[in-house]
Amino acid sequence: MRAITVPAPGGPDALTLSELDEPTPGPLEVVIDVAAAGVNRADIAQREGRYPSPAGTPEWPGLEVSGTVVALGSSVTAWKIGDYVVALLPGGGYADRVAVDEGLVLPIPRRVDLVEAAGLPEAVATVWSNLFMSADLKAGETLLVHGGTSGVGTIAIQLATALGVTVYATAGTAQKVAVTEQLGATRGINYRNEDFVDVIADVTEGRGVDVVLDMVGGDYLARDVEALAPGGRIMVIAAQGGNDATINVGRLMQKRGRIWGTTLRARPLDERREIIAQVREHVWPLVEAGKVRPLLDTVETLDFAHRAHRRMESGDHVGKILLAVR
Repeated sequence: MRAITVPAPGGPDALTLSELDEPTPGPLEVVIDVAAAGVNRADIAQREGRYPSPAGTPEWPGLEVSGTVVALGSSVTAWKIGDYVVALLPGGGYADRVAVDEGLVLPIPRRVDLVEAAGLPEAVATVWSNLFMSADLKAGETLLVHGGTSGVGTIAIQLATALGVTVYATAGTAQKVAVTEQLGATRGINYRNEDFVDVIADVTEGRGVDVVLDMVGGDYLARDVEALAPGGRIMVIAAQGGNDATINVGRLMQKRGRIWGTTLRARPLDERREIIAQVREHVWPLVEAGKVRPLLDTVETLDFAHRAHRRMESGDHVGKILLAVR
């Protein structure tokens, strides 16, 4: 089969189309004939040698796919050959085929195209696990989403809004700010010419927000604390602005705030299974009702994975970037 490998860390041109053996399913795994794979920031970090796949998983990138089940492990009971599915992966999605635990697989939701569906698993699992399982975000609360037009950001805005949360979102251009508001944000904030701390203070009448979803890190973290409401929670899911941060611990204590850093792909399998089970129960009905949808920016073919990575690194994209495999 074809797969995009990284023989040596580097820039987008390090992505190499290779021929590899097809995967064989373990007892509780299915093999998916991949229609499309999502492109994520984690893939860029992996390409650069900063974020390797967990032990025992494929060494090439790809954290989410859509496609068709073509083989079953001996103990699989949840799926049958021919099922159209999406899957959350620890790696290996940039390929013609991939083997994955049956508990990390979801049916293609109604209203969603087979290729388009590849933009759902990673973003939806990240948003649900962080905002609703960990931060316990509830209807009537307020949320600030950084990177509101990223794949995760666009899903976070839609999902939180659909569940009765008031959402504010940061973005880097007037056009992107408009997109966040079209997706449901009450107020988009252009971080290039507005201070999100000041805007949040204004729109919440000085109270702050209950939850911040932060994929920037760095110097944003101290400002997140300032934007936080009493009892608020900051969920840090990436560090695009740097790994080092200095915060005012006294302010965090005054606000009785919490800072929680998470990753997804390295969690124990049982935790990832539980996340997917909750996504199927709570999120999939909203997707099928058209209240949450993947917003697509670009679809490249597998052999143009380098171009997809350049698009993501440019920061110009709005929504998900996908690789069409079939």
